[in-house]
Amino acid sequence: MLKFSMNRRKFVSALGMGTAHVLFSSPLYSCTPKVSGVNPFQMVKLGNSGIETTLIGMGTGVHASNRSCYLTKQEKHKSLDLLHHAYDTGIRYFDSADTYGTHQLMAEALKEINRDELTITSKIWYRNGGIAEKERPDANIVVDRFRKELNTDYLDIVQIHCMVDGNWTETMKPQMDILEDLKAKGIIKAHGVSVHSLDAMKAAVKCDWVDVLHARINPYGIAMDKPEPQEVVEVIQQLHDAGKGVIGMKLVGNGKLRNDSKKIDNSLRFVLGLGSVDMMIIGFETKEQIDNYTLRVKTALGEMNKA
Repeated sequence: MLKFSMNRRKFVSALGMGTAHVLFSSPLYSCTPKVSGVNPFQMVKLGNSGIETTLIGMGTGVHASNRSCYLTKQEKHKSLDLLHHAYDTGIRYFDSADTYGTHQLMAEALKEINRDELTITSKIWYRNGGIAEKERPDANIVVDRFRKELNTDYLDIVQIHCMVDGNWTETMKPQMDILEDLKAKGIIKAHGVSVHSLDAMKAAVKCDWVDVLHARINPYGIAMDKPEPQEVVEVIQQLHDAGKGVIGMKLVGNGKLRNDSKKIDNSLRFVLGLGSVDMMIIGFETKEQIDNYTLRVKTALGEMNKA
């Protein structure tokens, strides 16, 4: 396996100066984006899943818990305006989950959006807490509710949400089988997992069932499965090599880097340069953020292609 070797102090210093790309000697850190051109909304393939969507997607679960989040707490018309602006700007991937409580918002937004152009993801919560009810119905029952809430005949991706145990592929096997059956019936197009531990991510590498995976990734180790990026990137590379679609999340450390412009740019270049992360989602709260990140990604792609 390729290993990443770099003096940590030198690496962090280079990030601060925006020159970390010169230190990426390992093929794991090529800093050459696998996408072409500078369009932040170009279509990309999510591994071998058969799903194609935009390089940038919108996460709807900012500060989410118990079916409540930023979008559900502010005035509805503002959230709908934000979703429409994301679509008008070029975003075609929208990430939701049962714990976010954004299904009804998405359903209302879809009244003015061409559903067939979109990739809509939702996630099933099986852990304790997270949602009000104690019961955890089988995946077919939950997905049927999702479709009604979203007012759609199908979902593009359904994931098992927030797995942390290394044996999740065993404990979740009954639900995985149900989701596999739903995919065969065309009710969902792909299935997968959102992981919140390195052990859970490693288990996904060996699991043929995983089509698409959400992975927390940034160069600073903030809100990630390990505080050092090295081991996380190596496992993400294994996922990529195994044909899994990899969606990068927590690029700005769950919002902790949101006020540091230089670190935001560093993080975007870092993730774009890996070549193993197919797309990235960002939890936008304002139209200005969407426009800002659109320009940042376009600039980053341009500079990296020139290099």
